[in-house]
Amino acid sequence: MSIEFFFRLVGMVTLAVLGGYLGSILGDASDQPPIITIILTGLAGALTGLILTPYLTTRPIRSIRWVLLGVSSQTLASGLTGLVVGLVIAALLAFPLSLLPTPFGKILPFVGVLLFTYFGIAIFVMRQGDIFSTIRQITNGGLAESPATVGQAVPRPILLDTSVIIDGRIADIARTGFLVGTLLIPRFVLNELQYIADSSDNLRRMRGRRGIEVISQLQKEATIPVRINDMDAEGVREVDEKLIVLARQLRCPILTNDYNLNRIAELQGVSVLNVNELANAVKLVFLPGETLLVNIIQEGKEVGQGVGYLDDGTMV
Repeated sequence: MSIEFFFRLVGMVTLAVLGGYLGSILGDASDQPPIITIILTGLAGALTGLILTPYLTTRPIRSIRWVLLGVSSQTLASGLTGLVVGLVIAALLAFPLSLLPTPFGKILPFVGVLLFTYFGIAIFVMRQGDIFSTIRQITNGGLAESPATVGQAVPRPILLDTSVIIDGRIADIARTGFLVGTLLIPRFVLNELQYIADSSDNLRRMRGRRGIEVISQLQKEATIPVRINDMDAEGVREVDEKLIVLARQLRCPILTNDYNLNRIAELQGVSVLNVNELANAVKLVFLPGETLLVNIIQEGKEVGQGVGYLDDGTMV
């Protein structure tokens, strides 16, 4: 039983009882028999609770969870600090404002809490780069930071799909330091890898085990943070579609080498990092007529042929 269905049942029973109680009050004041009014209002309350409870409980909580996952720890700390500062200022001004004549003495303290908390959060979040830079200077004994690090944008997480993990090149790319951010591996991707690793087909089993080894290697080397996330896209069955939904919610790119996933994600406005496109982009470029120095390491199949390799491993 899902948590949403459980809350639907709780909301249905609660509002049914409240509806029945309201019906008993209305039944005493009406000409109809009280039992009919109690039944009608109880059924209306049960139906209302069954339909509206998720929109008042689980779904707002899930939305807040999505937002918090996409917020960096620095932004979250800045927002909480701004909230505390705003509440402190509002508390200091609440007593003087309460001494004002009615109705200002009752309204202005409440308005002050709303305004100062809003401005506190907004100012600390917008100026978080300068604030944390100042804190680092103080903790570093007054040493100034380099201009490149001041106001630097917080890197977004990067979602990994099954194909790029099985491919294995992600470990080498992460080792070079070109990837910035946290590599986010959803639990359903890990489950798919385990399913492939348990396959009866020998080739699929080897591919699945290699993918699991790549994740283990990424975690051990710790060249880039790797996090396995339990969040799922409810109501979506396909793994690729789940990745697209998560990427849209978290506002982060998907790292893949699956052409179909690449195209579908781009059509839905999701940023994609394709390993194959990266490999094509870093190939050596030569101009017509340019002289190349290649070491011939073995003979070719025909007379006058030889086999050699360029610096990037391309066979000539």
